[in-house]
Amino acid sequence: MLPRISEEITFRKLEILITFLESGSLARAAERLGTSAVSVHRALHSLEAGTRCALFRLEGRNLQPTDAAHALADVAREILQRMDEGINATRAIAGYGAERIRIGSLYSLTSGTVPSMIMALKARRPDVQAELILGSNADLVQRLRDGTIDAAVMGQPDAAPELETHALFEDDVFFAAPAQSPYAGLASIDLRDCAEERFVSLQEGFVTYSRFVDAFRIAGFEPQIVMKTNDIFSLMNLVGGGIGCTLLPGRVRGVLPPSVRLIPLQERYAAVRQTIALCFLRTRERDPNLLALLAASRTLKLGGH
Repeated sequence: MLPRISEEITFRKLEILITFLESGSLARAAERLGTSAVSVHRALHSLEAGTRCALFRLEGRNLQPTDAAHALADVAREILQRMDEGINATRAIAGYGAERIRIGSLYSLTSGTVPSMIMALKARRPDVQAELILGSNADLVQRLRDGTIDAAVMGQPDAAPELETHALFEDDVFFAAPAQSPYAGLASIDLRDCAEERFVSLQEGFVTYSRFVDAFRIAGFEPQIVMKTNDIFSLMNLVGGGIGCTLLPGRVRGVLPPSVRLIPLQERYAAVRQTIALCFLRTRERDPNLLALLAASRTLKLGGH
């Protein structure tokens, strides 16, 4: 059975107590709260009635808090913070937006796609603050499930029925080689001709790594991977430095180092494409922030190259 709390103790009175202790006087507390000193004084004495103990003592004309008042204020801060978090969580589940939105993204989408989406979102909801969290596809799916991000722009996941997914664009995958490589001048490339080549790749969990695996499955051999990395920009630099070749999505063309060339794959690898999608939990499908982000993404011309 839950404990019964006196009706004299309310969130508003606890807020008044905290403000009084922080400001140091009835007048300053009243000014910060937009009320009168008499109302503040009445609320503080009402808390004494509710707790059934002395929270203050008079020193001349000044009201001085006791240790008990400070103890109650410490608990009140925690309670008010927890209730604020609970209300925000409740509003999110019920489909009402908060003042911020946490957007997950692949590293490769930060050079154009995601900034454009955030700017379009701000035009629709200027009071919403966007927070960007980067990670692999696997990381972002788990973060959505855990509720640590609100939406993610990533490769469309294969098996995530709890997620609402909205395809944004299709992106072709290219063979990436050093500019001085013999491959650089080819019009297209068949991976079967690269069986003796050294390769670098992303770690497992990235959508680009998944397509890397798919492409070599079609080619019929397991590539010799000499190094793996956790972000696509480092991967491009490894290729440019001559460590090995790799496969990259077309959307990175705009940030490609001059020492790297992208060569189209032959038609047999046409199915090795990435579908980039905006994803969020189905339970959040009525959240105004997410609906605004989705609407904003539909107004943009997004795509790979």
